[in-house]
Amino acid sequence: QVQVVESGGGLVQAGGSLRLSCTASGRTFSRYNMGWFRQSPGKEREFVAAIRWSGSGSNTYYADSVKGRFTISRDNAKNTVYLQMNSLKPEDTAVYYCAADPNGNWPKYDYWGQGTQVTVSS
Repeated sequence: QVQVVESGGGLVQAGGSLRLSCTASGRTFSRYNMGWFRQSPGKEREFVAAIRWSGSGSNTYYADSVKGRFTISRDNAKNTVYLQMNSLKPEDTAVYYCAADPNGNWPKYDYWGQGTQVTVSS
């Protein structure tokens, strides 16, 4: 069982920045595929960003809506993945969820965090 815990959400003005953190348990974290998703009221959960393990490093992926503004990264020594969010917009307001794929089932994720609220005021 992998425990996934997000942190770093909050209230920020439009144009501001936030950094979300996600810690996942396990001794082979460096090989986990990790993703960020978000869900706004009345909307379906949507993909935001992912970082996928490869033999020579990591590959990153982004939704078009956040490309150029958000950056996903990881610190394997801390079992942590980050989502740096810049130039935030009111439409980025959502609960942000972190997900872990420790079993190589990407793009399926087996473990999810409870989410952290991000609110962007206009």
